[in-house]
Amino acid sequence: MIVPVVLSGGSGTRLWPLSRPEQPKQLLAMIDERTMLRATIDRLAGIPEVADPVVVCNAGHGHLVASELDAAGFATDRVILEPEGRNTAPAVAAAATFLLEAAEDAILLVLPADHIIRDEGAFRDAVTIGAVQARGDRLVTFGIVPDYPETGYGYIRVGEPVDPPVSRIAEFVEKPDLAAAEEYLADGGYLWNSGMFVFGARRYLTELERFQPAIVKATTAAVAAANRDGALALDRAAFVESPSDSIDLAVMERTDGGVVVPLDAGWSDVGSWAALWDVAPRDAHGNVVVGDVRTVDTSGSYLRTESRLLAAIGLSDMVVVETADAVLVAPRDRAQDVKQIVDGLRGAARVEASRHLRRPTGFGTIEDLESSASSLVRRLTIAAGGETITRSRSGGPVHWIVTAGRGTAAVGDDSIDIRAGDAVAIATGVPHHLESTGSSPLEVVEIQIVGETADDTTVDIRKGDG
Repeated sequence: MIVPVVLSGGSGTRLWPLSRPEQPKQLLAMIDERTMLRATIDRLAGIPEVADPVVVCNAGHGHLVASELDAAGFATDRVILEPEGRNTAPAVAAAATFLLEAAEDAILLVLPADHIIRDEGAFRDAVTIGAVQARGDRLVTFGIVPDYPETGYGYIRVGEPVDPPVSRIAEFVEKPDLAAAEEYLADGGYLWNSGMFVFGARRYLTELERFQPAIVKATTAAVAAANRDGALALDRAAFVESPSDSIDLAVMERTDGGVVVPLDAGWSDVGSWAALWDVAPRDAHGNVVVGDVRTVDTSGSYLRTESRLLAAIGLSDMVVVETADAVLVAPRDRAQDVKQIVDGLRGAARVEASRHLRRPTGFGTIEDLESSASSLVRRLTIAAGGETITRSRSGGPVHWIVTAGRGTAAVGDDSIDIRAGDAVAIATGVPHHLESTGSSPLEVVEIQIVGETADDTTVDIRKGDG
């Protein structure tokens, strides 16, 4: 069987302010209504002898990834949680070790979760060709047929033919300057390095053991000591001992068994807003428009709004992206420079660098409404049948105001039915959680009074009129 191993560990800062570490681009809908992870999973349909996917992701994204797999009809116990990122070589080593427990002959199809492929038929054909080579004990990468002199990708120089269209890898080439990229394009013997692979699980680990034995040692121990309650949560102490390295550097540039399959399928790694403009549908003026946008005399621009009306006048070749707490404005040809903004925000410890005001959780969503020296105000939306974790906060009393839905408020030893109009006051240090029991989401405004000491009242329930 071909087992897809989907790598969903990126932080996605190049598409800030929409993509942030707590919800990176692969967990967002960037092209259509599906997240990029879901689009990657859907792309697997039609590949011969394909098994259910395994997804390797940051431990903090586990609930989001599990939700995507469940919605796609796949088991959620095939999620591998990394305690922290160690690049692609250890991630795939952990997946290979896990899969070899059940299938010694597993063929891994390694796919980043944040790529766009417009010709999915051509992709599936290339995977089929690559799988044949992998069953012959070769390590296969897919090289993208270039159509312009890109300086943001690494390249693969194609070697002698093996079984056309498959060729040996002559060398991997670092990201070139423009003059070199133009030479590569004119030469015709260079492909973009896609970061997608197919190889046997045992074959990969054998080669990794040759070149980077510390990775195999650490990941084997991390899988052996993993928590298997639901997802496979890799053991932190073992996993962080692994060197951080990519599959390219750790294996593909060193092995004598590497081959490349050319892929011409409308591929993009969506590495910037300019790249997203290039692959997204555009209107008659060359604009990509997402959300409530109005334009006058504007062309060649990427315009996206998430929370309010965006009006653009007289813009040309620009990127404008609005979220509830940040707005990005940049010339399209400088979209890569957003990293400088993100680095500056991180240096200033700004929360906008890492998370949104409204963000998904395991039970629904949390939206920050107000924060001051005296109070924290948030809106909690608990999906039907969902419930929050039990918490006991020492910073001050908590007040809940129910604005929609029905549910149960568990406070200390008490369990109270609640509905719209009710209010609940919880003293400092008392355990509490919410559960949605109706057919629609339960919406609650939560107010935490910072620094106050509550009185001895554990629970104070005020019932509304309806």
